[in-house]
This record gives sequence, structure tokens and C-alpha cells, in this order.
Amino acid sequence: MATIHELPTPSVLVDRARVAANIKSMQEDCAAHGVELRPHVKTHKMVAVGRMQLDAGARGFTCAKLGEAEALLPSGVRRVFLAHSLVDPRQAPRIAALSERLDEFVVAATSGPQAVALDRLAGLAGRRLPVMLAVDTGLGREGVRSLADAQALAAQIGRSGHLELHGFYTHEGQMYSVVPGGQQAASDEALAKLASVRDAIAPGLPLWPGSSVNARRMARSGRVQAVRPGAYVFGDLSLSQVCRVMEPGEVALTVLATVVDLPEPGLALIDAGSKAFSGDKTPDGVHASSADGRELSVMRVNEEHGYVRGSAVASLRIGDRLRFVPAHVCTVVNLTDEVVVVEGESVVDRWEVEARGKVR
Repeated sequence: MATIHELPTPSVLVDRARVAANIKSMQEDCAAHGVELRPHVKTHKMVAVGRMQLDAGARGFTCAKLGEAEALLPSGVRRVFLAHSLVDPRQAPRIAALSERLDEFVVAATSGPQAVALDRLAGLAGRRLPVMLAVDTGLGREGVRSLADAQALAAQIGRSGHLELHGFYTHEGQMYSVVPGGQQAASDEALAKLASVRDAIAPGLPLWPGSSVNARRMARSGRVQAVRPGAYVFGDLSLSQVCRVMEPGEVALTVLATVVDLPEPGLALIDAGSKAFSGDKTPDGVHASSADGRELSVMRVNEEHGYVRGSAVASLRIGDRLRFVPAHVCTVVNLTDEVVVVEGESVVDRWEVEARGKVR
């Protein structure tokens, strides 16, 4: 198939030049400030992209689940941070196997009760594991909420025979809901809370924040040792139109879809629904928008249909093929077996999504 015009739809397209540029740009920003880049692979889930990140200089990967780390091993990665609350004793053999194959396997301690389970798990794996202590800086998910809780958790880790405090991390996911004009202040606030916890417990240990919205701000702060962005590699509506930390021309992933019906004035149906875009949407309720700048937005999805509205709908005809930028790229990639790699409209490669569905 020489061009995208021969592809079946829906197809997930990745612009090779743009993804390479995004990887290079983030890596250069980190290198310029002496900060390690440990990208989160939950966005791309692909060995091919992981290799590009490592070749550009990434220190290692951040993973959400053990299955992601296992699937990305063929990339050549030697350092992995598992940024999730591991507690299941049945995971011990997999942890032991990963520890054996990696130069560095770091896990997360997210609360006192979780750390009890993690200590037992490490013991069953027969490993002494380096631990990043999670600090909640505003998202309200995992992580200690107060300095007293952080000190208690650090002391608990210190008493463990199987865990060793390695540093402090946070995921500033709340940045996605901050208006562009307030991002610097919100980023500074998150960093101040993370640093204050570290400084009160172990001033010499590293800080590893993680969010694509403010990764560059964190890297430029001079106060962190690593950043862990994920979505930057492809981009989406959240980064380009809502948070405005990427230009629309930098977004590397789109979904190619076909207009299959025009049931009423002002409405077009396409053959990409929630099984292509997921159910995620922007604060304005948009699941995806036209990549060519026309006013065409997917405002509703069923499993196999997208409902497209906007002023340009009147110009559409059944059979028209459109490229859409999704609201949230991570969930889109996890719904496809492969992505089609393009240069302009030419198909140049196909990359398997090896970690698709690796949620365990």
C-alpha cells in the first residue's frame, strides 16, 4: 500500500518525521539542563518508538504495569521505573525476572499500607528493590498527602529489609485542567510541594516529576533530576488545543476515518467510534477534531460510529476520508494492534503495538 488512500479505515497513522522531532526536542531540552528523560511508555506501547527514545538519549522508561515493561524489553531498555502500586504476591516471579534482566528496576511506594504489601512482595521475589516515594501534589490520586505521612512512609521503608528509598516522584496530572496562563504557577506549586517533602527527609535524593504538560518547565527549573512525560511523543488535542504546550503541526498521530452516512443536515457519521477514539474527550466534550483545520469535530461516539458536527459538515460527501486528532492519545494507541507510519501521504512502515492491552 503506497499511500494512505489505499488503507482500510479506521487506521491509526503516525507521522514519522513529527514523532522523531518530538523525541529529539524533549531530549534536547532535558540534556541542556542536565535532567534525565525517563519517558512513560504507556502512551506509545511500542518497541519501535522505545528504541527511538533510547537512541536519542533517554535514560530509561517509566511503565504503568509489569506487562508494559516485559513487552518493551526488546527495545534494549536497561532501566525501568514501575510507577504503580504493586501489591499482589502473585507478581513476585515477574518482578524477579525483570530485576534479573535490567540494570535498574525501581518501584513505587504510594502509602503505608501499600508499602507493607510491597515489602512482602519484594521478599517473595528475593530482591531488595529501590523505591520512589509518591507525593500527591494536587491530583488526588496516589501519594502521601502531608509531610507527616511522608516521614512515616520513609521511616517504614527504612525499616524494611527488602526496600530502599531511592527518591521522590509525583504525577502532576492536575496540570491538564490548568489554563495556559496559570501553568507556570501551578507547576511551581507542584514542584515546591515535592521538593519540600524531599528536603525534610533526604535532601540528597532525586526528584522525578512526570507530566507532558509541564515536563519542559520542570526540566528547566534546575531542581529535578528526571522527568517522565509520555504523551509528548505523539501529542493530542489535550496538549495542542487545551493546554497549548504543543503546536498543532507537531501532533504526530491521527485517526483516518471514512464518512459513512449523512443522516441529517449538520451531522456526518464516520466509521470510527469509541473502539477507535475511546470515550475520552476534552473539557468541551470533543472526542477528536479534524487534522486539516476544518471545523469538524467528533462530538459523540458509539462503539463503531463517530458523530461529526461543525460548520464544514455541509461540504462532506459519503466516502470522504478524514484525519482526526484524538482528545487523548494514550487510550487510542491501546485500542489498535498496529500503527501505520507515514511521510506525508506515503505509507513507509507499520509498527506493532506490542504492549497493547498489557494492563496487568
